[in-house]
Amino acid sequence: MSGFRPARLCAAIALGAAALVSFSSAHAAEGDTPRVALVMKSLANEFFRTMEDGAKAYQKENPGQFELIANGIKDETDTSAQIRIVEQMIVAKVDALVIAPADSKALVPVIKKASDAGIKVVNIDNRLDPEVVKSKGLDVPFVGPDNRKGARLVGEYLAQNKLKAGDEVGIIEGVSTTTNAQQRTAGFKDAMEAAGMKIVGVQSGNWEIDRGNAVASAMLNEYPDLKALLAGNDSMALGAVSAVRAAGKKDQVQVVGYDNINAIKPMLKDGRVLATADQFAARQAVFGIEAALKLVKGEPTGAKDGVIETPVELVTKP
Repeated sequence: MSGFRPARLCAAIALGAAALVSFSSAHAAEGDTPRVALVMKSLANEFFRTMEDGAKAYQKENPGQFELIANGIKDETDTSAQIRIVEQMIVAKVDALVIAPADSKALVPVIKKASDAGIKVVNIDNRLDPEVVKSKGLDVPFVGPDNRKGARLVGEYLAQNKLKAGDEVGIIEGVSTTTNAQQRTAGFKDAMEAAGMKIVGVQSGNWEIDRGNAVASAMLNEYPDLKALLAGNDSMALGAVSAVRAAGKKDQVQVVGYDNINAIKPMLKDGRVLATADQFAARQAVFGIEAALKLVKGEPTGAKDGVIETPVELVTKP
């Protein structure tokens, strides 16, 4: 890529109809400051906007250490758009790729292509499928929280404070082909089954507000005795809150989420949402970038069994 002025800058460019890309510093000459590409999922999701902001703030604090290219797709499920972004980063010859994959399996081939091109790769947020990664002969460290543990904490709080054994609950899952969605559902199930709840359904809300609303509405209609909706992220929880209100079941059906985005905080305060989990989006991106820079320098990342575990905490009414 050419045409960039030498001063560090933030300039947006388009990578296909479904992609958003911004450069937080100038394109470096060969051999200069390492360039790190941060490839996220939907920037319509507040969680990933927070992740991007955290990464940009870290780069601004450490301008001599690396240059940042921040990327995001418009639709959580647009795997092909994310693949195109990675291909563009390969062409741009970035030094490192830090990626939150939209799909745990479908992104592996293009990540293999990036690795073969000499790009150091770090996986954040949603873990790539370990078996598929292994089958490609890749060694890609995962930097992120224990999603199952975080969801279990949320589910346990719900069970202990608002439910009784035998109560009916529904789970609104994220994109079902993603490892973090599967792990959060597993954590919710762990908590509900341990407390003797009846899980009446698990349906995908695709991480999105509108889809979460539709799934919640359908569950509330099909199961009139439903006592709680456990959403795999806060965007879907926002949709569930609207569905509960529309059904006239405020205070009758509990809603919990995951991510602790800003939009959920007023709902935690007034009780529309009982609990969520904070996995510290801004810090997660920084942890991934730090690991990537170590790989670029040939230093060990400190990963244990391929994982660098980051914090996740239960968040309830302030």
